[in-house]
Amino acid sequence: MVPTLRHGDALVVRRGGRAVRPGDLVVGVFRTRPDLLVVKRAVRPLDGGWELHGDNTLVTDDSRVYGVADVLGRVVARYWPRPKWFYYRPV
Repeated sequence: MVPTLRHGDALVVRRGGRAVRPGDLVVGVFRTRPDLLVVKRAVRPLDGGWELHGDNTLVTDDSRVYGVADVLGRVVARYWPRPKWFYYRPV
């Protein structure tokens, strides 16, 4: 998710996937990789889950590789090291 997020950023996440819109940053689990917890951008609802893409398309593994993901929550803010609120960003 670079440049939006970097390794080690501490996030505030609102649990539940009901209020997710395309363009939101979300925490999710791919159905084909249930051991992999990811932070990606929601693109569109798909087969009862979501299609998730990373912001850096050249080096990311996302729904194009792993398929549909279940959203566990929406990223609201980063509180460390540089506080920032995340708002809806159209895809």
